Amino acid sequence: MTGHRWSVVTVTYNSADTLRRCWHGETKPYEWIIVDNCSADDSATVAEELGARVIRLPENVGFARANNVALREVAGEYILFANPDLEIRPDGLDVLRRHLDAHGGLVAPQLLSSDGVPQANGRGFPYATAKLGNRKVWPLSRLHASYRMVAEPGEARYVAWVMGAAVAGRTADVSELGGWNERFFLYYEDHELGLRAWRHGLPVTLLGDVRWIHHWGRATNSFRWSKAHTLELRSARTFFGLFPEFLVGLPPAARRHRQAARLIGSPVPRPAANGADGPVPVPGPATGA
Repeated sequence: MTGHRWSVVTVTYNSADTLRRCWHGETKPYEWIIVDNCSADDSATVAEELGARVIRLPENVGFARANNVALREVAGEYILFANPDLEIRPDGLDVLRRHLDAHGGLVAPQLLSSDGVPQANGRGFPYATAKLGNRKVWPLSRLHASYRMVAEPGEARYVAWVMGAAVAGRTADVSELGGWNERFFLYYEDHELGLRAWRHGLPVTLLGDVRWIHHWGRATNSFRWSKAHTLELRSARTFFGLFPEFLVGLPPAARRHRQAARLIGSPVPRPAANGADGPVPVPGPATGA
């Protein structure tokens, strides 16, 4: 046991330079576990120098499976899955913890770009047309303008899912949920995790009071085809096979995801200062087909 309330899990793959940039500094007030996906650089050594406990994998098993390796090892009551290119401010962990104690489920900080502009790391239902709209395909970009969500300071918003760069929860809840779906090597695993959480009665929230820098450079933003595009396409096939309602509209998404459909985009009520309001009740797991 480390004695820390929080365990932070980071999956690395040739991430040495990013770790040096984003994780340098004083002793970290949390258990930090690095799962290294058989990097060709010195990611694992750099992580150890920065204070992490490193699990070296003999091969690249992908993002979801590597996260689950760490999930079985953590000691903290709360867990944060954090990308190597994320800059964590430890005081934000207390804010995330208070939210989880009041509301449960999964929660993410509001991510900011390197120049401080909010990134839309909260998302609505991942219809295939919304995904295209997110790539600036007109008129879908206008039709699905509400797909991309941010939370202002003082605001918490229910979302369908949050980007996997920063996802937090109570360790027991994430373990009971089954962790990450290992059918996904990379991409779409965060979509599936959020939707699965909702179907198990665990709300997904974007919290505007915690604002962390995320030096994000998505590998599939370019139209030039790459290995990343191949991985994303493979994961998309898996995802829409599991959730055809977001591709063909059947069964209706609002029926299969009743809780999420009712709450996505709305603010999360805050408990009164005296606790009279209490946490907002979320109905039990959905049973729709």
